[in-house]
Amino acid sequence: MKKGFLAYANESDSLTIGSDLTVENRLDRISIYGSVDITKDKEGLKYAYELKRVVDAAIEVLKNENLPEHIKIVEAETVANPFNN
Repeated sequence: MKKGFLAYANESDSLTIGSDLTVENRLDRISIYGSVDITKDKEGLKYAYELKRVVDAAIEVLKNENLPEHIKIVEAETVANPFNN
């Protein structure tokens, strides 16, 4: 994982923890989906720290913002692939 994960900074950062947990950065949210096993070994500790860094980065941004009670999430618009003829 990128140690400098900038929560809410862009619409492009994506990372994977383990093989099945995905974190996607957005301007208005961070999406976390899939699963990861935090096993009682060095690998589990590594995954736990990676997940913690993502959550800590989000908390740092959120606690320093003037937040509304709730935002409306606008889903991305699907556009035609310009490379298909």
